[in-house]
Amino acid sequence: MKSLTEYLIFEVKTRRAFVNITSDVKKLVTKSKVQEGLCLVNAMHITASVFINDNEGGLLHDYEKWLEGLAPHAPTTQYDHNKTGEDNADAHLKRQVMGREVVIAITNGELDFGPWEEIFYGEFDGKRPKRVLVKIIGE
Repeated sequence: MKSLTEYLIFEVKTRRAFVNITSDVKKLVTKSKVQEGLCLVNAMHITASVFINDNEGGLLHDYEKWLEGLAPHAPTTQYDHNKTGEDNADAHLKRQVMGREVVIAITNGELDFGPWEEIFYGEFDGKRPKRVLVKIIGE
């Protein structure tokens, strides 16, 4: 059994952003030399997400609007969590909706995606460094 553990570091310049990390993960699959196995991609922070979807700008903008409608950032006083001096309760809620991690099969040494699928890092409380774990196991 082979395995590889790597961390991707992100520090987006805005409070919220979506970053396509598919090429980064593909490079790590190649580096691992795993031909048949699994690839876990996990946001290591409770205000960030990893998800799979289509790489289409309009769709990513729709996610932004939809998430802000579900859990608007302002007014920050609407959230009990923020009464402790925080201002990121909305980011915690957005992460819950978008998810913590994805697992992708590796077949013949490549990520085994469906049509149009790509991996995204979702940042909901940016402007500081955050990690994404990539763990690859298999033969």
